[in-house]
Amino acid sequence: MKIGILSRKPELYSTRRLAEACEEKGHEVKIIDTLRCYMNITSHNPEVHYKGQKLEGFDAIIPRIGASITFYGTAVVRQFEMMGVYSLNESVAITRSRDKLRSLQLLARKGVGGAVTGFAHSTQYTEDLIKMVGGAPLIVKLLEGTQGIGVILAETDKAAESVIEAFRGLKANILVQEYIKEAGGADIRCFVVGDKVVASMMRKAKEGEFRSNLHRGGTGSIIKITPEERSTAVRAARIMGLNLAGVDILRSNHGPVVMEVNSSPGLEGIEKSTGKDVAGMVVDYIQKNARDGKTQTRGKG
Repeated sequence: MKIGILSRKPELYSTRRLAEACEEKGHEVKIIDTLRCYMNITSHNPEVHYKGQKLEGFDAIIPRIGASITFYGTAVVRQFEMMGVYSLNESVAITRSRDKLRSLQLLARKGVGGAVTGFAHSTQYTEDLIKMVGGAPLIVKLLEGTQGIGVILAETDKAAESVIEAFRGLKANILVQEYIKEAGGADIRCFVVGDKVVASMMRKAKEGEFRSNLHRGGTGSIIKITPEERSTAVRAARIMGLNLAGVDILRSNHGPVVMEVNSSPGLEGIEKSTGKDVAGMVVDYIQKNARDGKTQTRGKG
């Protein structure tokens, strides 16, 4: 097979490991800088060009689209879909997962447990918004934030009001969420490929920090998850329409709570914590499922 990896940085651990796994399994692989692609959008002969040449002959692509280039990145993925190339994660699913509010609404509609979340435009009723999610302590979160950036723990109602008003003064879209204290600054990253959790790790925040992201100095360790956590992670990925997902779960007093579904989860933390060849499992899934024209949305949406 000929597999393209859409990634801006070939030196990144995840990109490198996926390329190695493709080669180890006998596939031809090309790392493509997403922002250097340009497209010919025609009804009968859609094309993607790269560095002066037409990209053709690909059986599958693995999108590694960073949050900062979601709009252009998903347009490139959509173009490949229009050409009949199988995409591990489809453009519509990536776009859906990048919108935190839309993701939570979709999960809630399907009955998947999440933290009590408030969303508002006006600051006129901030007091009621805070009360709605159970009062302080609570989390104020930027809709566009990634890797724990733009996530604040407000320990009192007054602090929460100040943070919300400051963000809204900057015209930022924010979510207000209940703080699940019993999780103890730890969450579980479930790595879903297809309809299976292939690896899972517990991420623990460093001393004095409440965010467990590895980018924020958190540590990862292997963990055995419960059947309920496993099925919750798989359901969350399926609702988003993702074949590859990092599903972040908190252990609350009322069961597993899904905090986020990531469409480009990093491989370094999960592989080093669990010792599993996750990249190899991803390529195995592509081998089994990639078919010409199998993309469900075919560039729609």
